[in-house]
Amino acid sequence: MWLFLAFLAIPLIEIALFIQVGGVIGLGWTLLIVIATAILGATMVRSQGALALGQVQQSFSEVRDPTEPLAHGAMILFAGALLLTPGFFTDAVGFSLLIPQVRSAAFRYLKKRIKVKSFASGHPQQHARPQSSDVIDGEFEEVEPTQRQTSGPSGWTKH
Repeated sequence: MWLFLAFLAIPLIEIALFIQVGGVIGLGWTLLIVIATAILGATMVRSQGALALGQVQQSFSEVRDPTEPLAHGAMILFAGALLLTPGFFTDAVGFSLLIPQVRSAAFRYLKKRIKVKSFASGHPQQHARPQSSDVIDGEFEEVEPTQRQTSGPSGWTKH
């Protein structure tokens, strides 16, 4: 239900802000601001995304939990989507997600509300199969069929 309300409320907020801002500064300036924030946002997302990717790679190389750098990367990606969406409200939320302190606060809030049951690193086991009496583990080798003679019995049946 909250997702439906968000999809309904956000466009209404954007339309109201476009009308208010456009009425004060005019259509041309309003469109220029929307285009400028999209370009500036894309540039900022690219640089911060590269930093976040470096932090994720560093956490993997140091065998640390990559949850926080991955969450920061996801929030930067979401910020990019918001900044490319035309509107003042989405731009404000997008730019705020580009501030590392805001992302850290959002991560701490979400971390309290989400319970992680397990975390594993490394390669999964090969041949991991459920242990059941129905499963037969085996190997096979494909054998090319030989040319058979079509005359006479096959040898499998008696005359």
